[in-house]
Formats: sequence, structure tokens, C-alpha cells
Amino acid sequence: MISLYIHIPFCRSKCKYCDFLSFPNTEYINAYKRALLNEINAFDCENESIKSIFIGGGTPSVIDSSIIAEIMELTGKFNIEKNAEITIEANPGTLTLEKVKEYRKSGINRISMGLQAWQDSMLKTLGRIHTRESFLESYELTRKYFDNINIDLMFSLPNQSYEMWIETLENVTALKPQHISAYSLIVEEGTPFYDMELNLPDEETDRKMYHSAIKLLEEKGYRQYEISNFANGGFESVHNMVYWQRGAYKGFGLGAASFIDNVRYKNTESIKDYINGITVTEKEVLTKEDEMAEFMFLGLRMNKGVSLSQFNREFNEDMLYRYKDVIAKYKDYFVIDEDRLSLVTGGFDISNMIFSEMLS
Repeated sequence: MISLYIHIPFCRSKCKYCDFLSFPNTEYINAYKRALLNEINAFDCENESIKSIFIGGGTPSVIDSSIIAEIMELTGKFNIEKNAEITIEANPGTLTLEKVKEYRKSGINRISMGLQAWQDSMLKTLGRIHTRESFLESYELTRKYFDNINIDLMFSLPNQSYEMWIETLENVTALKPQHISAYSLIVEEGTPFYDMELNLPDEETDRKMYHSAIKLLEEKGYRQYEISNFANGGFESVHNMVYWQRGAYKGFGLGAASFIDNVRYKNTESIKDYINGITVTEKEVLTKEDEMAEFMFLGLRMNKGVSLSQFNREFNEDMLYRYKDVIAKYKDYFVIDEDRLSLVTGGFDISNMIFSEMLS
């Protein structure tokens, strides 16, 4: 089985925190579409079934829905599983009734919508193009046609209080989406935020926001299944779990990554090269050490953790022996339950530290 990722790099305007490969210049849309369709058409996976498709960006919903329909029609040449999860990212302020209906008609069955914050003041600070009201309009429009909706949220934002974060969670859960992603803001180099003086919540408030989110969302029926992801039962993201479980995936489009047969590929990030037919520019064959490290730091992101027997089957090594020093050092943050090793919630707080030591 394999999953597909399709990158649409266009957006209406760049948010102040965004370091994704995207830009508001839409002059290349038609040329990009041709190059993207050519890349998809050239891919041969007739012996593989497709378990998920994710159309991300950028803001895929900013372009004409007929282009999305063309892309989906072309993916029909693949062996897509009957119940495959097919997601498109869609931002408030870019959705219309026509787009939503065409998405549904083309086979898309999941919408991932970026809200980020409930308060208009926060949205303006982030550089979002929408207001709370336009989000609510887009959400109500979407749920008439989709029964699998994710809402993306962010906390530890500039000038955001703990009370504002709780207000966001309370109002979003009242809408009853099937899935919620909640990420702590990371100020990345190269973004507008990086060069600004920001009034950010301190570390104690950040952790209070995170732990309160876990508690509140659980009370509202959302089970945490990964560090930043929460879902009603049965609505966990199939596509994201492919990444965390090191499943095979093929990425199409500008800068898209692929992982097939233990080899990682990366497409060019030059829009001019891409539309001229140059696609893959990087290739990396993983070593056994690379594979083991990925197995651990990706798998331990999930609440269920990693399987001891699977690690032994894949690498012919004892996981508990291989990482005995790190596990012993952070023994209060690990749980061993029969065949699985996992992190407790406090372990998620220091997961980056734990993972870096596993890599050393």
C-alpha cells in the first residue's frame, strides 16, 4: 500500500508564521497544473493500492476547483481503496458552495480547515486572511457535504492569554468537528515573525495551554492519539499515520517528499525548474541506523508508541537494549506495556530532547 501527497504551493497571502513552500504569486497556476498532471501521469504503481491522498499547500482551496477535479480525475488511474481517506486543505475565506460541491463530487471525503485562533485580534496578528465569522460561514458550508472535518489550531501565540486559548477550544469543540490538531507556535527562521519583537507566552504558560487542551478535548470526546492530534473514535488521520509509521508515500508537486523502498526523494523547490519538467533533485538511501532512529522518533509521537517485536523483526535488534541508556535516563517518562514502548504525557513535553539523544 502507498499514500499520495499532492502539493499546491499557492496561497492568497503568506501568514507571518508560515515557513511552508508556498507563495501568493498565482501567475504560474496553469503551467504548474500541466507539470503536476504530467508528474502524476508518469508515476507507475499498478501493483500498489492507494490508502490515502492528501492535497496540501499552500492553500489548495485558493485555486479553481476545476483544477482539483482534474487532479482527482487523473488519480483515478491508480488502484484507490474503496474507503481511502482523501483530504484537501481548505482555508476560510477561500471556500465557496461551488468549490465544496466539486470537491465532494470528485471523490474528496475529508476537509482540513485552518482556523488557528478564535479571536479576530489573534487572526490579524497571525496574518490570516479570514475572520471568525468567515470561518464559521465556511465551516457551516463544508459540513453540509462532509462528515469528516479537521480544524487546525495554534497556541502560544503573540499576545495570547491562557483564557483566549481555552475560549478557542470551547468554541471549536462546540462545532463538533471530527478531528482537531493543536500545535504550539514555533517561530521559524525566514518567516516575518522571526524578525519581529514578539510578546510570547512563557514556557510555563505554553505547557499549561498544552495540558489543558489534552484534558478539555478528552472531556469533549476527542482522544489524543499523537502529540498534537485529537480525534473522535475512528476519525484519526490515516494519511498522517502513514508518515508516523514509516509507510510508503509518493509526493507530487513543488518540494514534495517521497519515501519508497527505504529511499527518500525530494522534488525541486524551484517553480521555474518544476514547470520545465525537472522534478526530483534529492535522493537519500537510508542506512539501518537511519531507519531505526526514524522508527523510534516518529512512532513515539503516537500515544500507542512503538512495537518491540516489530522493531526486532525489522532490524534484528532488541529495542530495549539498543536504547537502554536513554530509556533508563528518562524512565519516568516511558511506559512498557507488553509489546509496546510509549511516552507518557510528560514525555511529550521533553520529546525533542529524548529523540535527539536517541539519534546520538
